[in-house]
Amino acid sequence: MPIYNGGQNICGASIGVLCLESYFPKPPGHIKNPSSLPFPVLYKMISGITVPTLLNNPTPELLAPFIEGAKRLEAEGVRAITGSCGFLALFQKELAAAVSVPVFASSLIQVPLAFHMTGASAPVGVLTADASALTAKHFEGVGAATIPVAVQGLEDTNEFAEVILRNTRTRMDTDLIEAEVLEAARKLIQRAPDIRSLVLECTDLPPYAALLQEELRLPVFDLTTLAQMAHTVATRKTYGGLMPWA
Repeated sequence: MPIYNGGQNICGASIGVLCLESYFPKPPGHIKNPSSLPFPVLYKMISGITVPTLLNNPTPELLAPFIEGAKRLEAEGVRAITGSCGFLALFQKELAAAVSVPVFASSLIQVPLAFHMTGASAPVGVLTADASALTAKHFEGVGAATIPVAVQGLEDTNEFAEVILRNTRTRMDTDLIEAEVLEAARKLIQRAPDIRSLVLECTDLPPYAALLQEELRLPVFDLTTLAQMAHTVATRKTYGGLMPWA
């Protein structure tokens, strides 16, 4: 067996997650539900920073605790770092510069990928928690400033907005959330029927990705599948298989 340096409290997690503080349910598909992923993850909660705080008051002072958290995750041995909210796109460049492991702070980092994968001829659909809070700076932060997008938010919903955006209670009806998400997708396709892909900004939306794909018949990109790709590129394994006899 090799000799290891040690220094980590927990070993074997490939992806580290910088988490906002929230206590509503996280169904399978959410990055903060570890059963969503086929590999171990390590979480670092950034105490006191909630969804409403990051969306409505994203001051530069918020960056320092996220950098501290990213450095702590790196020290614990993770191979890559993500976040639990797509609005962390604002801090993508700073977080990536602060550590030596790859950082994909937001699902929005996939917007250029989605655009070019689908012919670079149509806007990318973006389903977000709050379209009024999603600015050009968020897209600029992940290198998507020049990519055409069509954005639909969930800020005018009832269940989603009350539980997730306004943080008024923790009890959540996922059937109601599902209906609101599908209705938002229908509004998006009505406004922008030419989109050829969909990126889910919000980490609360991947549990409904399969239903969204069935509804829109489009490629659907989200943070959970991005995390699986990041895990793969950060933990490459030797291929096995057969070759013809020599």
